[in-house]
Amino acid sequence: MNHIAKTALFSSIFFALTLFSGCASSDGAKKTHTQFCKEKFDKAEELFKKEKYGRVIDKLEEIMSYCAGTGYLEQTSFLLAESYFNLEEWIDARGEYGSFITNFPGSPFVETAEFKKAIASFNMEFRVSRDEANTTIAMKDFERYLSNHPDTPLRDSINYYYGLLIERLAEKEFQTARLYLRMDKPQAAVIYFKEFLETYQQSKRRKEALFLTSQAYTDLDQFETAREYLALAKEELKEDDKDGQKLLAKTEKKIAKAEKNFEKRMKKDSEKKRIQKEEKTLFY
Repeated sequence: MNHIAKTALFSSIFFALTLFSGCASSDGAKKTHTQFCKEKFDKAEELFKKEKYGRVIDKLEEIMSYCAGTGYLEQTSFLLAESYFNLEEWIDARGEYGSFITNFPGSPFVETAEFKKAIASFNMEFRVSRDEANTTIAMKDFERYLSNHPDTPLRDSINYYYGLLIERLAEKEFQTARLYLRMDKPQAAVIYFKEFLETYQQSKRRKEALFLTSQAYTDLDQFETAREYLALAKEELKEDDKDGQKLLAKTEKKIAKAEKNFEKRMKKDSEKKRIQKEEKTLFY
């Protein structure tokens, strides 16, 4: 055994001996292991009530390590998850709730743990520019909760969070489509915008996506289709949406102008081909 391993082992043993050296009451009577753990838990619980979550975690982890078989692990495990949750350390909170659910499936706190596990997943870091792994994890956690508790009174809350998660996925698809349009790749943009509009029909980005799809088709010189999507965008507009009405008028003018320019180009190209044909006939 190398020096580092010996040191680690000695430290662990020393800590355990130190922990249990306090198993005597003030009158010198020996405490049972369970009594000792109860006192540890009571102190931790008191700190939790005082919202000293950082200090609570250290004490709860001690109990988890040394109080197996005393009947305090279930409460300790749940309180540990709650402490991480209140500290907004979402990854750790989700992990601790998951451990609690696995180790104490018959606990009366399991339903609460499943719900808060999903909330912790929802709050884990999300950025549109990155993959949607955390969003997918959160969606599965909410789906699992509903599957296990179909009659939950929290269904409205879950539907709210789930809707926000769907909007995250929609936002990523929307940003991808818009990026292609900005990169002057209207064909790719059209593919992504059409997929977005079909998949996320309730998205807050729908109206904007319709305008941008119209723009992409205009860039592709497909003016009839561009006007079809613009008509759909018009249907989405409210009468008091002044910005939307201005954008509608601006887009209509842009399509008309692009169509005229396209016709001029076609006429110019046709004339060029006619001249080339005549020259070819003349010289050959």
